[in-house]
Amino acid sequence: MEYIIIALIIIFLEAIILFFYFQRQKNGHSLKYYKKHSSFPVLQRHHKNPVLSPKPHFDWQAGGTFNPAAFTDENGRLHVIYRAVGADGVSRLGYASSADGLHFDDHENYPVFSIGYPQNSTTPRRYDRILYPSGGSFGGCEDPRLVPIEERIYVTFSAFDNWGSIRIGVISIHKEDFINKRWRWTEPLLISPENAVHKNWVLFPEKINGKFAVLHSISPEVQVDFVDRLEDLAYGVHVVSSNFSQSKKKKQGEWEDFVRGAGPPPIRTKKGWLLLYHAIEKNESHKYKLGAMLLDLKNPTKIIGRLKNPLLGPDMWYENDWKPGVVYACGAVLKEDVLSVYYGGGDRHMCVAQTSLSGLLAAILS
Repeated sequence: MEYIIIALIIIFLEAIILFFYFQRQKNGHSLKYYKKHSSFPVLQRHHKNPVLSPKPHFDWQAGGTFNPAAFTDENGRLHVIYRAVGADGVSRLGYASSADGLHFDDHENYPVFSIGYPQNSTTPRRYDRILYPSGGSFGGCEDPRLVPIEERIYVTFSAFDNWGSIRIGVISIHKEDFINKRWRWTEPLLISPENAVHKNWVLFPEKINGKFAVLHSISPEVQVDFVDRLEDLAYGVHVVSSNFSQSKKKKQGEWEDFVRGAGPPPIRTKKGWLLLYHAIEKNESHKYKLGAMLLDLKNPTKIIGRLKNPLLGPDMWYENDWKPGVVYACGAVLKEDVLSVYYGGGDRHMCVAQTSLSGLLAAILS
């Protein structure tokens, strides 16, 4: 009898421990948490993660739904354009929206945008863990970033043909058409130079001195080109001479040894342009991590602060599912003081993590 009593007591204590653990997990990921703890600068994953995963019954996104660009409309509804990899190994752009940023109750059943992919390859067209060259994709449009500028929404993406040709594409659409899901995109422009590999170009979400601002490298220094029209980049009127070096000499107070590139488009704050970026530490070279820096508002090539620790690293199962060790952020939205970052986990799932903007800025500037 006493063994039964002891067993019941143990079960009761374990139940109490589990209850408080899950309450802590739940409360630790609520928006109220970030408002009360505004000095906490680390991104906290939401307990609802992953918020979007592949749907096998949709062939065009059976392999992955990840790396989402994000935009909040005037009514507070979140819209995302995400990278979808099909069973044929081709990347296309999908769409979903959410009233609360977590439950995506509005999905398009077909891609909202796609481009051609290489036809002359003898490689089998399928989503393959062994053969995949770029997140499971053999071609198409990858890793979108989205910015509203005036009355239009611009989406930049990597136009992947083969490893010798990764160019930056850009399309745009009227904001009203976008919100009402009338996919009247402009013809895609390829704005990076030919015969070169370019990734992670982002547009600033407003014109600077009346010009489009294109951030195309953050290592060895931040490089921004300014143009009157994006067509000038596509038609050779303005050619970007981008200098990129992945390895860097680590300075005191910096955590990264290798820089991959910009994450979401820069976010304007009172203290400067907040830029999240992807980088790697030498002692964990298999892990993509997310860092943060602050750029000068008037001269965005000038770094005025950098967070001394990573904001987020790939530690959860959904960040190691398909391609282990990857958190890859392409979208971020701001509501009051809560910064919500939308990212791809393991080149397969869409996830969200949040923190206090004021706390993050204070940590960067300290």
